[in-house]
Amino acid sequence: MTFREKVTELLEKGLEEKPSIFLIDLNISDGFKVMVTIDGDHGVTLQDCIDISRAIEHNLDREEQDFSLEVASAGVSSPLKNVRQYKKNLGRTLKVKTGSENIEGELVEVNEEFITLAWQAREPKKIGKGKETVQKQQQIPYSDIKEAMVTITFN
Repeated sequence: MTFREKVTELLEKGLEEKPSIFLIDLNISDGFKVMVTIDGDHGVTLQDCIDISRAIEHNLDREEQDFSLEVASAGVSSPLKNVRQYKKNLGRTLKVKTGSENIEGELVEVNEEFITLAWQAREPKKIGKGKETVQKQQQIPYSDIKEAMVTITFN
């Protein structure tokens, strides 16, 4: 079994014990630096990171392979990568880049194929002069999303 396979197997076992935590990224460099990024349906605590780290580290032998390990939560400035992250952020404002446009709106629907954003826009009136505020809504398939970020607002 390769080092990567061992780490992946141990990581999966650690995540099974914490069903609300899920993997965002696993990266193992040539120098055996293991970087694990996790997220959670209700956020990630320091204890969650410690538990996942221990699940991996305590079951590997440094005599066989020297390595370094870092387990971190997906940061606020990290782009969304999987459906579970979108579901977690339902009701929040997202900035979404597609191949042809940038859209900022409230995430109002999430399913396995697409997300739906809603926002208000100022558009010219259909009759007469001036502009009016209209409600817009757009479905965006995951395949069209180049990057999606949660917009942080301070009230």
